[in-house]
Amino acid sequence: MSLTVSIVIPVYNASPYLADCLNAVRNLDPAPAECIIVDDGSTDGSAEIAEGAGIRVISCDGRCGPGVARNLGARAASGDILLFVDADVRVPADAVARILARFDEAPERDAVIGSYDDRPGSANFLSQYRNLLHCYTHQNSNARTCTFWTGCGAIRARVFREHGGFSEAHALPYLEDIELGLRLRQAGRTIWLDKGLCVKHLKRLGFVDVVKTDLLYRAVPWTALILRYRSMPADLNLRWGQRASVVLAPAVLMAVLGALLAVGLGAPGAGIELAGAAALAAAVLALLNRSFYRFLAQRRGWGFVLRVFPLHCVYFLCCGLGFAMGMLGYALGVKAPVEQRVSSKCDG
Repeated sequence: MSLTVSIVIPVYNASPYLADCLNAVRNLDPAPAECIIVDDGSTDGSAEIAEGAGIRVISCDGRCGPGVARNLGARAASGDILLFVDADVRVPADAVARILARFDEAPERDAVIGSYDDRPGSANFLSQYRNLLHCYTHQNSNARTCTFWTGCGAIRARVFREHGGFSEAHALPYLEDIELGLRLRQAGRTIWLDKGLCVKHLKRLGFVDVVKTDLLYRAVPWTALILRYRSMPADLNLRWGQRASVVLAPAVLMAVLGALLAVGLGAPGAGIELAGAAALAAAVLALLNRSFYRFLAQRRGWGFVLRVFPLHCVYFLCCGLGFAMGMLGYALGVKAPVEQRVSSKCDG
């Protein structure tokens, strides 16, 4: 008996890219059994765009958050496989075929995820860098992975429901997909990363939003999850080289700032010493991340890598600061939202 696939797409003010996303869904071969849009309180006409495309739309009672929206869509879905897709991605035409093939070849497999491709839809530099970072991370991770990903992630419906779905504790994206993945792995479930299942990310990223996301919606909840599950898996963005980079990046930035301050205060000797320390720390940081920089150079050239390096340092700085904030919150008994399991006002 062939498995059926239900696509669930949560939407919040996604009008700039939703039509592109839905057009890709219409071009899937084979087609899914159904596609459900869950409007999470949009104010930009996103629901009307989906309805105009002939897609079924259900709505949350105001802004409830992506965890709530996905759970609501999952409850309405009838398929054997729930395929969660973000509203700002374009799936390839063979996405459903690949997903069904991954489940068919291993009946014990519980979930399958993909990754971003190396050709993001937005041409601005920051979007190119961050999407390539995500692509590199997934393409160089273990096929049997430790996490789930809702950019393009499929899971058996019975398994999803058995394990309670996504956390509904936060109205913003807050690693609820990763938290579900950790629960699944802790329960002995199998999640497979299909590196050939590549989707195109369409959203344009801005510096302030990226820093805020890295710090508050990634690093802090990551720390909470590590402490909650007493585990720091050496996969995805938690490899040992990445952890060492979190320590080195602040050293690079502090040494550079110290050198500039020393020169400004009329102490060129100290400035030279600090500049040397910054150069040494930067060299070690580059060595630890040489595989990623080589990946970037192959796709965008070494000039792109040079421009990426300071932004990569800021990324590691956010990771370290977020880890410290998470540890402090844990010591003070403050729970991150991802740790909480609350009932949704959208139940019913």
